[in-house]
Amino acid sequence: MNELSVMWTLPPAILIAGIALGYGIRKLLYRTQMASDQKHTKNALLQAREDADRIRTEGNLSARNEILCAREALDQESQLRRQTLDTLETHVAQREKNLDLRIAYLDQKENRLTARDDRIEQTEKTLRERSAEVDHTLQAEIKTLQEIAKFSCDAARRMLLEKMEIEVRAEGARLIQKIQEAALHDAEAHSRDLLTAAMERYAGDHVSQISTCRVAIPSEEMKGRIIGREGRNIRAIENETGCNILIDDTPGVVLISGFDPYRREIARLTVEKLIADGRIQPVRIEEIVAEVRADLTRIVVKAGEDALAQLQITGVAPDLIQTLGRLKFRHSYAQNVLQHSTEAAHIMGILASELGLDPAVAKRVGIFHDIGKALDHTIEGGHALIGADLLRRCGESAVVVNAVAAHHHDMHGDSAYAALASAADALTAARPGARSEATEGCLKRLEQLEAIARAHRGVKQSYALQAGRELRIFVIPERIEDHELLHLARAIGRQIEEQMKFPGQIKITVIRETRCVEYAK
Repeated sequence: MNELSVMWTLPPAILIAGIALGYGIRKLLYRTQMASDQKHTKNALLQAREDADRIRTEGNLSARNEILCAREALDQESQLRRQTLDTLETHVAQREKNLDLRIAYLDQKENRLTARDDRIEQTEKTLRERSAEVDHTLQAEIKTLQEIAKFSCDAARRMLLEKMEIEVRAEGARLIQKIQEAALHDAEAHSRDLLTAAMERYAGDHVSQISTCRVAIPSEEMKGRIIGREGRNIRAIENETGCNILIDDTPGVVLISGFDPYRREIARLTVEKLIADGRIQPVRIEEIVAEVRADLTRIVVKAGEDALAQLQITGVAPDLIQTLGRLKFRHSYAQNVLQHSTEAAHIMGILASELGLDPAVAKRVGIFHDIGKALDHTIEGGHALIGADLLRRCGESAVVVNAVAAHHHDMHGDSAYAALASAADALTAARPGARSEATEGCLKRLEQLEAIARAHRGVKQSYALQAGRELRIFVIPERIEDHELLHLARAIGRQIEEQMKFPGQIKITVIRETRCVEYAK
């Protein structure tokens, strides 16, 4: 307030001069500021122009580089396409060349086929003409023969039919005779089975292979020790085991003879233990026989348990297991009965599964079907009925008992298991090598069958199948015609009947095969 008061107290001239001076200073400052701002703006514009030029230059360089890269990629792609087109052009040219060659070949083939068709047509025409001539000549010859023989074609046909009827009747008679002989052979075989079973249960001597065994001894001095003073040792062994001890001049062995395989095994083990122990005297013999009986009982039980475990059969009475194990020491036609029963059980299980029956029941029937053979001759009757009675007393089911009793048709079978037991029993006994037929004899019979067939004209190869029950013959088609096959089969069959002895019948099959091979190109 004081300053304004002082200002307004100054003279007007000074006041105007001051105002003018302040205005001038202010305007000078404003111009200076404006000049500075303009300079700054000009510098900014220059900098902006430089930045824009730099950015424009860099953009041009980047765009040029991208254009160059794109051009190089386009050049590479164009070159690759050009190479691909060149390859395709080469392939197409080769394909056209191959097609031209193929067309030329097809043209040649077509020409050859056309010429061939013409020849065939001409040949067919010639054949038709010749066939007509042959028919005409044949009719003339037939007419001439009928006039000479005074015998018509119908009468000749009737005579031929009568002759064929006589041959067919003769063939039928031979076939009936074969069937009768086969039935007689089966009856004889069944009778032998019954007699063999009875003799084995009675401990009869039917073959030496299953009635004797040998025990090796270390020295000839051992024979004297086995005999003992005045024969006391050998009599003690025979009394305890029920077998005969045969000591002869054969070096290094002692022969044990016994019709019961179980007793013979006891005697064999007893003699072996006495030889190993060295103390051979009546008291020691009694002790060893008792030990062997106990050991053999364990062996028998183990054999029965193993057979049942193999078939997965449970719930069997202990006495029945021991009786089943005794079959290990029984043989029928040199076939072990326990092994035979096990095979029959497996076969019955398979057949029962196929027929929708219970495999467990079938296996039970199969393993027990010959258990009656384990008993001795003191029990009378057939082994099937004896086994069925034993199974009944040991608590087996009525189905199993009936099937075992009926598997040899000793009584009527109430179920299908009896028929399965008969079939399985026959299968295990009939397979090649199961019973007493020697392998060498079987092979010789097969070789003889094949040799008889190969000796005939036109036979290429022959094979004996099914253990000699079938003979399959292959002939050379260029040497044997179809209408000659039946005559060849009959000739071979007659020769086999004349030169060989065989059970049952042999099926003869003659095969004539013609193969034609062609290739499609």
